[in-house]
Amino acid sequence: MTRKVSEPPAPRRMSNDNLEIDEELVTLITGCQSRLYAYILSLVSDRDRASDILQETNVVLWRKANEFRRGTLFDAWAFRVAYFQVLAHLQSRSRERVVFDHGLLDTIAHEAAAQSDKFEERQRFLRRCLERLTKSERTLLGRRYGDGIAVKSIARELGQNAGRVASRLFRIRKRLLECIERSIELEGESAS
Repeated sequence: MTRKVSEPPAPRRMSNDNLEIDEELVTLITGCQSRLYAYILSLVSDRDRASDILQETNVVLWRKANEFRRGTLFDAWAFRVAYFQVLAHLQSRSRERVVFDHGLLDTIAHEAAAQSDKFEERQRFLRRCLERLTKSERTLLGRRYGDGIAVKSIARELGQNAGRVASRLFRIRKRLLECIERSIELEGESAS
């Protein structure tokens, strides 16, 4: 008896008002990962749980993609899905000693969503301010925060004292913070 071997199914392309899921949705989902993780973390205060809930949220976002309406705010929709995933997670863990009241969770969720908008603005200003740094300053920041290299290791690489490297990093961070705050003030003044 010969068994007919069928070809694998073509990649699923679900369409919703011309929203190409395997391209546009992936871009939307990946574009909000850091904000979504920060939002979830603010609700559960545990990095491991937040990572798990983020993965569950991504699965739900993908599964319910046909519910997203093009032209609406994707982040708002994604945050709402994440909120319900957090609730489901907390419900499943309700036997633990500390469980947040749903009203408190609503308040925290609302505040976290509002902070997400501010996060975007600060990220934009940070990118501009980083461009104003020297190449060596950007490299030092990249080694420490991008690559996660310890100050002592960087100091060894540079043949410098760890205290000196730490002080330099502190001064750079302080300048970046001041630059971001000035940028926020200037944009606020121009909007008035």
